[in-house]
Amino acid sequence: MASDSITSDDILNASTNGVIATDEAGCIVFANRQVKHILGIEPEEAVGRMVTDILPLSGPLVLESLKSGKPPLHRHLADDGVSVVLSISLVGNPESPRGAVCVFQSLDQFEHTAQELESYKKLNRQFQAIFESSSDGIWVCDGSGKVVSINQASERLNGVQASEIIGKTVNEVMAGGLFDRSATLEALETHRQVSVVQQIRKTGRTLLVTGTPVFDEAGRSIMVVVNERDLTQLNAIHEQLEQSRMETEKYRDELAELTALQWDQHKFIAESEAMRQVLRVALKLARLQASNILILGESGTGKGLLAQFIHRNSHRSGKPFIQINCAALPESLLEAELFGYERGAFTGAREQGKAGLFELADGGTLFLDEIGDLPLVIQAKLLKYLDDYEVLRIGGLKPRKIDCMVIAATNRDLETMTDTHRFRLDLYYRLNTFTLRIPPLRERGEDLYELITHFLRSYNRAYHQKRKISREAFMALQAYSFPGNVRELKGLLKRAVLMSERDVLDELIIASLGDGSTRVKPKETSPAEDSRAALPESLLSTERSLLEEGLRHCRSTRELARYLGVSQPTVVRKLRRHGLTPKPSRS
Repeated sequence: MASDSITSDDILNASTNGVIATDEAGCIVFANRQVKHILGIEPEEAVGRMVTDILPLSGPLVLESLKSGKPPLHRHLADDGVSVVLSISLVGNPESPRGAVCVFQSLDQFEHTAQELESYKKLNRQFQAIFESSSDGIWVCDGSGKVVSINQASERLNGVQASEIIGKTVNEVMAGGLFDRSATLEALETHRQVSVVQQIRKTGRTLLVTGTPVFDEAGRSIMVVVNERDLTQLNAIHEQLEQSRMETEKYRDELAELTALQWDQHKFIAESEAMRQVLRVALKLARLQASNILILGESGTGKGLLAQFIHRNSHRSGKPFIQINCAALPESLLEAELFGYERGAFTGAREQGKAGLFELADGGTLFLDEIGDLPLVIQAKLLKYLDDYEVLRIGGLKPRKIDCMVIAATNRDLETMTDTHRFRLDLYYRLNTFTLRIPPLRERGEDLYELITHFLRSYNRAYHQKRKISREAFMALQAYSFPGNVRELKGLLKRAVLMSERDVLDELIIASLGDGSTRVKPKETSPAEDSRAALPESLLSTERSLLEEGLRHCRSTRELARYLGVSQPTVVRKLRRHGLTPKPSRS
């Protein structure tokens, strides 16, 4: 055996880690040579001194370990400005240790060793991939505000190169005029997450910048991670989304309009542009949940049907639709019907009282037909409801809150009635918020053919008949002024279908129209328009012929609608009825 054998001191001094051993009181009994390289203290000067003198931060951990018997492992500490990774082991029985061994390594050396590990390399690659692929700009600054790293997105947003920024303090970057406000400095100052809006002078961009501080175990800010979001891009995206939303709403409204304006399903025939415009406005008012709608029009034009149309297409469609004819009841009964009454309010009143139509229409729609015949006293109570949406029963003391859509209709000139004080001016202005005027049948020449066809088909089906009219009868109807409007036409055709002994109704219809005193002068038409007016005695064949002729000249349903002078939905419906389709155009 060699005389100069290797001793334990030789082994400890050859270690690349610093080693300090203490007794049970924390007094240093051994220090190897690496202590000088790591801590800058000669080993001989360390021996005999308390560990807390040599390691101000680590020393108390050693004493605590000796006292508790539970040493911590791998703690990152900074003693006298030197960052180390410390591990403490106890000598002897943990319940009564005879000393402690402190093994520490400089943080730089520890990081270098860790970087050589494959797992660290993989983790670092993942971090770099995330860091560089982020669409948001990212800055990393240390606890003093020095820039450690920035990603490619941040270079693009700020118009800089990473090499120009890394290593500089944020104060130096601000002094160079890159931006006007720093989230990093505010986060370091306040020790909390801070968000600021920066104006970047080089790129002209507006950035939302969020600085998030990172703390060590002692609660000190050791790093700030800054996230940059381009508000310029977000604003552009928001505008695009808003535009897309508006276009979607437009298409949805148009689709809903095409669906809702299947006039036959809603008991409307509307081929004329005037009537179609009325229904478009009515549909819009229904969607807007508008109230205080006034429908004007001659008797028999379909004011009640239009009110139902508005109700069915509103969000109140699942709620009651209550209708009353204001001219059908005397004043005393009308007030009780509208507003209800309390128990014992008047002689003959029900013992339990009665709810009025306003209450029954709560959540739904109240349709006041012939509003021009409403007595002045009740007009005042109606005005009060329209002002505060409350009704007071006859004999009642407490008003009731009611939410219903009010639609009124009349064939009278309310404005003239206000001049003669037969209708309240303030109520007229209240009801006149939204006005719909239904044109009389004599102004809806395009609708007459469809109306005759619809009513004949309906009555033939209902009464198991095969009635029809010839061209002569149709021309007579076309020349008639129809003072009773659609109601008169409907009654005339129904009577003819039921009373005629023949399948051709011409004689009975012409006789019903009288001596011509109510005739209107027919419009002058060209031969093509005259033939297009259709031959009622062969409605389907003539209609098909017109469609086939139009298809030879038109390449789309829109062109065909313009050619025939009707709406596109009408063309689509009639083509489907006859099994016809437009021929695809050749490019």
